[in-house]
Amino acid sequence: MVDVLTEIRINCPRDKVSEYAANPDNAPEWYVNINSAQWQTPKPLKVGTKVAFKAAFLGKQLSYVYQIAEYTPGEKLVMRTADGPFPMETTYTWESADEQSTRMTLRNKGDPTGFSIVFSPIMSLMMKRANNKDLKKIKSLLENDHGKSI
Repeated sequence: MVDVLTEIRINCPRDKVSEYAANPDNAPEWYVNINSAQWQTPKPLKVGTKVAFKAAFLGKQLSYVYQIAEYTPGEKLVMRTADGPFPMETTYTWESADEQSTRMTLRNKGDPTGFSIVFSPIMSLMMKRANNKDLKKIKSLLENDHGKSI
């Protein structure tokens, strides 16, 4: 079992942070390992929406489809793989730390299957490192000029 939780405080209002983070079109901009995101169902984002991602992780090219399982705009987004290398769930939460800052969490959990089971311990460590980089990147984007135009 892989279960990785990371969090960061972003000096930007919750509505801006959640709107940006929840939009799959923005994922390649702030996720270090994601190369592309392709909507497979019509916009807007809602429960049942499917998005195909292409990513690189641990030297491998990955393709997987996330389906939105839960979505409360401005509060929580839960996505689960509908297709991919192993079952994974990603959860974002957003809480106002104060009027101008947001506490964002990013949690990935899943059950590696087959050969991936052997790499479970190192996978958790590498995912935590990647998630921390992702959160630092979204923080940087939203706290600088980019976030003002969202």
